[in-house]
Amino acid sequence: MDEENLVFLVSRKQRVVISGSRRRDVVKCVVKVPQLDLLITASQKGLITVFNSQMRVQTSTNVTDTSWITGCDYLSQLKRIVATTERTIIVWDYKAQGSSQENYFVIKPMDHCLLCVCVASLPDQLCRDEILLGDDGGFVNKFTVNSDDFGLKQAKSKHKSQSQVLDSKNFKSVKRKLHNDWVMKIRYISALNCFGSCSLDSVHSLVLESLKRLEDNLPVREFSMPRGANTFCYCVKANVIVTGGDDKVLRLWHPNISTKPVGKLVGHMFSVMEIVTNEKDQHVISLSSAKVFRVWDMQTLSLLQVFHDSQGGPGDMQIYSMVFDSNHGMLITGSSVVDMYPLTRMIQDTKQVPHTHEREVNAMLYNQHFHQVLTVCSESVIKVWELETGLQIYQILDPHGFNVELTSAALDESGFLFATGARNGTVKVWDFGSGQEMKVLPEGKDWKDDEHWLRRLIFLKAQEKHQYFLLALECGGKIKMIQGKEDDIYLAVIWELPDVVPVLRGGSRLVHLRMSTRDRSSAMPFPDVELMVEKKFSQHVRNPATNTEVNCIDLLQVEGYNLIAAGTLNGVIILWNFVTSTVKEVYRPEECVTVDPDLDPKRYRINDILFLFRNPECARRSSQDSICSSSQCESSKGPQSSKGSKQSIQDSEIKGEQTDVTAGKQPPVDKKHLGSASPSDAQPPVLVTAHEDGHLRLWAVEGRLLKDILPFTKHAAISLTSLHTDSCTRILLTGNVEGHVILCSISSFLDPPHDEKKFKQLLAWRAHSLEIVQIIYIEDKQVVLTASIDGSVRLWHALSGHYCGYFGQRRIFEMSQTSDFILPCDVNEYPVEIKEESKFTEKKQKYEYPLVFDRQRWNKMSSMSLLFKRTPPKAFEVDHDFKFFKSLSSPKIRRHALEGFMTENREAGIVFGSLPIYRVPSPTSLRFLPLIGSEAQKDSLDGVTGKKKGAHVQHEKVSRYLESTVDPISLWIVNLFLGLKLSQFLFCVHIFRDACILAQ
Repeated sequence: MDEENLVFLVSRKQRVVISGSRRRDVVKCVVKVPQLDLLITASQKGLITVFNSQMRVQTSTNVTDTSWITGCDYLSQLKRIVATTERTIIVWDYKAQGSSQENYFVIKPMDHCLLCVCVASLPDQLCRDEILLGDDGGFVNKFTVNSDDFGLKQAKSKHKSQSQVLDSKNFKSVKRKLHNDWVMKIRYISALNCFGSCSLDSVHSLVLESLKRLEDNLPVREFSMPRGANTFCYCVKANVIVTGGDDKVLRLWHPNISTKPVGKLVGHMFSVMEIVTNEKDQHVISLSSAKVFRVWDMQTLSLLQVFHDSQGGPGDMQIYSMVFDSNHGMLITGSSVVDMYPLTRMIQDTKQVPHTHEREVNAMLYNQHFHQVLTVCSESVIKVWELETGLQIYQILDPHGFNVELTSAALDESGFLFATGARNGTVKVWDFGSGQEMKVLPEGKDWKDDEHWLRRLIFLKAQEKHQYFLLALECGGKIKMIQGKEDDIYLAVIWELPDVVPVLRGGSRLVHLRMSTRDRSSAMPFPDVELMVEKKFSQHVRNPATNTEVNCIDLLQVEGYNLIAAGTLNGVIILWNFVTSTVKEVYRPEECVTVDPDLDPKRYRINDILFLFRNPECARRSSQDSICSSSQCESSKGPQSSKGSKQSIQDSEIKGEQTDVTAGKQPPVDKKHLGSASPSDAQPPVLVTAHEDGHLRLWAVEGRLLKDILPFTKHAAISLTSLHTDSCTRILLTGNVEGHVILCSISSFLDPPHDEKKFKQLLAWRAHSLEIVQIIYIEDKQVVLTASIDGSVRLWHALSGHYCGYFGQRRIFEMSQTSDFILPCDVNEYPVEIKEESKFTEKKQKYEYPLVFDRQRWNKMSSMSLLFKRTPPKAFEVDHDFKFFKSLSSPKIRRHALEGFMTENREAGIVFGSLPIYRVPSPTSLRFLPLIGSEAQKDSLDGVTGKKKGAHVQHEKVSRYLESTVDPISLWIVNLFLGLKLSQFLFCVHIFRDACILAQ
């Protein structure tokens, strides 16, 4: 068995200890109520507990003190819980108000010892339930209960105790002996409209019949097996009944064929005690008496997983009950505790690295028409996968010959054709649906090894139905066109761009092209061109050590634009414009950056280049979506609350940006082959380049740098390797050599003016431990595909970075967003959501405390009399309180008024965050405040300074000194305190000092 073939994550098992249970008590029965998302547990000593969807106790009660609980179930029509003891039936109204813990009814006596119970809820019956019971005499009993049996009696009761005893003879009941031994399990199967009961009887091991057979003596359907059956279950999708017993064999039966089982599952070493099914995945989970779980595939009858509950001794913690929760994907077992085993969504609990191919992935394509993914590895293997399930459709081995590495691939806009390029220069065209080879460009006789190695292939816009063209980039930098005709099996090179690099290195920035007038049988996407250059041009090369080969190309072929952009190994961007018949150098790094010969020249290398172009239709849709989202946002906000915070503003900004990015499911639009765009309405294209130094740069086609950004990841300055955008150019995805994926919003950035603040990075996560080769965003599914040199192709949620799985795993993809966040085993970094400062906080001035402790003033200051005396005072004259007060100073003098903002700021703390902050007048207005306003103030100041003579002159000196040295806020405080008496002044100083200490 493969180690990675896991179904349940045993390492993530959760355990719930039921509080209030008695000593050595065990959970005897576990019942799941899917329609209410409730879990009911009944312990052997009478404790019934109801859990909600978060596994929190909703209510509980102890229904018996003397007898043991043998079974439990839920009355769906009466909304009550039924439990059985050895001789009684207990019905508990768990939703009753008041003393609900004792609000239950006891039905007795019973003729035999009850062993199991189930509820048969018929859809045509309202306020009535059928209770089926199995006992030790082999009888199956049916009790009919309705709401009148409990509601009326409860209303007439005047006793304090809400528990009542009801006579079993007052209920309508029937019974029939169907087995010659104990009835071990009884269940009602609504899909078959019948009940089933199993026994240890070897002849009458399993009985499957309708409820009417309990009222007569007609023959019933019986299934026989050696040593009887302990348990059974029914799978609706497979229409199979699975039984298990003391003979350790699981048998699969057709409901209408009782003579022979349709299949057997052998593997248990001990008696089978419980069986449950996972309907969605068609799995059978069986449990033996040795606490060993086995998971089986019902379609292939193969074993998927084996795990053991190793906690406790051999006789301890016997598991009595087991259910499968399909709502949450969990296996729940009951022993002395409740254990929950989560169902895995993909293969992540092992330490095996995900592998889609055995070797590194060189190319990846997504066919939006077939919803399939094509991957190519360096081992010359092509694989086609189903996107939604991850299942492999077909594969092609050695497509270009034995041991010939495939290096590139391209997909036709129709989705019916794809092309592959190899290291030896050969090109082949294939039928996507069948994988059949259609056309080939053979290898030339005089070609050298790796001379014509193909870096990139692009399908051009088809001019005629019976032919197509391919644009190919070779490793040497040559760009050529390959033609394929319907009546010819061979492809042919019909066009090649001249080498313009020597001319550009010679100093020319713009070169005109001469169009050829040769007649051709078919219309070509690009005309034949020649360079119109002077015969003599400078051969001076600025940095001869730098390689100038073309490393990547991109194509923009819409109405009004016929462009090829090329990025070179030395960072030069070359733009071929076939509308204006020119080729120009958009960017040269040596002219913008000081060249240091000691630095690596490869730092300027362009690893990928991409056109960002939005046609008018996408632009109108984008504006409408943004208007709708903004209007909805405004309408949902309501009146602005005063209880705001910076965090909530940031969250709304990010959510609004993501809504604008992904609003609506746009139909796929090929921006490179769109013919309906009008050049007058559409905005000019923008070039984006991914560089070796880790920078992402955006350019106008005339060569102007619009944005230079270093994407934020855990490690800075990581070389970028790939670029991708959606059909309407709303988002930009890039990958780097360390396996990170960076998601950016460019929807508003492309609209002029190209403001740098409009370019926002939303998310960054690590998808692989090695370099990402290619990245693709799938709009209708909101997922991202990543291919890496580690040999895996993985699937991620675009807006959260959650891992969905990888192509090649055994389990089917679970593309729905799950709350359980799990990463691949080779990645341990969680996604980083980039939150920028909101517009509100950017415009408003950040508040700072106006007074801080200045230690330099504390050391220099000896007394308050220094303001008025030139001679230093004696030691006993130093007032330490005033010294501390004057040591508080403003961190900076504000030249403008402070602006207030909302109260209850979380960053300021619980006390000062609730204090209102007001605007302070400007310093110029403070200078005209009267420093000394009355004769009493003058006398009080004279009393402090000890100088009666010349008080007005002295006060003017103090005023000028304070205005030149003290900030406006401190000046206002000093002006307030100078009007007080000395005792009042010192009291205020103490109060203000304590406030300052608390503020700090």
